[in-house]
Amino acid sequence: MNKKEALECISNGEYESVPKEFYKDKSFVLEAVKLDVDGNALYYADQSFRKDKTIILEAVIQNGIALSYADESLKKDKSFVLKAIKLDEGGIALEYADESLQKDPDIIQATKNR
Repeated sequence: MNKKEALECISNGEYESVPKEFYKDKSFVLEAVKLDVDGNALYYADQSFRKDKTIILEAVIQNGIALSYADESLKKDKSFVLKAIKLDEGGIALEYADESLQKDPDIIQATKNR
């Protein structure tokens, strides 16, 4: 399977059809999360990408559920969570932020201002 075919699988929601080595390639994962409307590509991606702010934010643009796959350190990072909430058109990223931030006044205001 080549990269183009693997990305087609992602866009069709066929995550398990993609060979694991693709999920270790940063450029592939970045492209995959941009195509992934379900927000699940990060589940299959190498664990190291769960700390990558660029990849997580790109995934959140497609679907806020992607924040659920982010590393705990990012879910606790107020400035990162604010960015994620502003990018999440569906409005569900807040559910996956650290509990301590879910009641933060700045975070709540950001969700209202989306």
